[in-house]
Amino acid sequence: MILDELILYTSLQKDPLPEMLAPLMETDASGASVLRRDLPAESLRSKLFSLLRILSEAAGTYGFHGNLWHCYLVNLLVNDENSFSISCEGRGAVEGTVNDLALHDMGILQCLFSLDLAESAERAKVPELGLILDYHPTQIESHSYNSRIREVLCDLAGALGNVKDPGTMKALLEDFYRRFGVGRFGLHKSFRIVSGEEGPKIVPILNIKHVKLADLVGYESAKQKLTENTDAFVEGRKANNCLLFGDAGTGKSSCIKAIANEYFERGLRVIEIYKHQFRDLQAVIAAIKNRNYRFVIYMDDLSFEDFETEYKYLKAVIEGGLEKRPENVLIYATSNRRHLIRENFSDRDDDDKTGTDTVQEKLSLSFRFGVTIYFGKPDKNEYLEIVKTLAQREHTLLPEEELIAEALRWELSHGGRSGRTAQQFIDHLLSITGEDNGQ
Repeated sequence: MILDELILYTSLQKDPLPEMLAPLMETDASGASVLRRDLPAESLRSKLFSLLRILSEAAGTYGFHGNLWHCYLVNLLVNDENSFSISCEGRGAVEGTVNDLALHDMGILQCLFSLDLAESAERAKVPELGLILDYHPTQIESHSYNSRIREVLCDLAGALGNVKDPGTMKALLEDFYRRFGVGRFGLHKSFRIVSGEEGPKIVPILNIKHVKLADLVGYESAKQKLTENTDAFVEGRKANNCLLFGDAGTGKSSCIKAIANEYFERGLRVIEIYKHQFRDLQAVIAAIKNRNYRFVIYMDDLSFEDFETEYKYLKAVIEGGLEKRPENVLIYATSNRRHLIRENFSDRDDDDKTGTDTVQEKLSLSFRFGVTIYFGKPDKNEYLEIVKTLAQREHTLLPEEELIAEALRWELSHGGRSGRTAQQFIDHLLSITGEDNGQ
């Protein structure tokens, strides 16, 4: 069986579709792969309809188009984390014997890509198979990939379907791994932690809001401070853990979403973790420390009450444990509190000999963030500037004087002035006017 000879790309041996087709393949006089001609017609038809069902389901899941057989194979290749693909992620071609092993596998992969399904469909009288060789999807969004990555994978499928030699196939995959990486970390921007009996799993977040830093009106100094630190991190220079703190609704979380979007192609990945999962931090870091990406471990709305002790796990991970934190990992957190842990007047009681120690213990966590960025509530003029900018972006038709008056009335009953309040006001306007954002 041809798949038994794979050395690196062993995931294909476990996938039901290549596993079903590989034993049925043979080479014709032209050197192309076809399904065996001695197969009984009914058996061949049964296999081809199974193929149709699996590929059409994959098209709905991934949003693929074009030759779905090639897209299916590409999806396996870009998710196969082996010694060759991991070596190439973020780097491209590497030296060493692993290249010879990869070339061996490319010869087998080329046989799979060259499988002439059209010939088999004609022989078995299954014209429906032609539909999946030039498939046109109806779904706009993929359930698994964002639209850009989906298009890149479909383009790669088209390129690999036309290669004539294993060396060219290897070069195309090396270039893909250099640009995007491999597996879940290569194809997704952000992740969450799912805790389980077998330990924590790092699971992709499939639909992150496509916000950019430029979408956040104002806070230019804060955004510059954040980008300077993140630039240094992705470029391999010294960078600090970062705490974004301040008033609610001022754009702290939006900034983290923005850097996940804007730094994706520079190798940055964002992993969101919640307070109750801090015990899993060491396991998460162990899983990512040897990958050729830069990881921001993101903690949203981070704060602790007096009785909560999870912050001790975080302190040890950030700084203070025996094991050095990997250079490809930083901690970014957002909070409404500058010092993260609730402080009481009793903590500073001069009669309490341990008062100073108590205060220092509570401050020690926030001191482990080398960069702190403040996001304050906008004043009246700043708030109105945000409203007018958002209204212009959404092409609202309300006259400026009326827009300002309504915006001021809105903030009085919706939590005060903030970027979030301004966005909610604009969304309200669009909902009652039925405007279509200028489209």
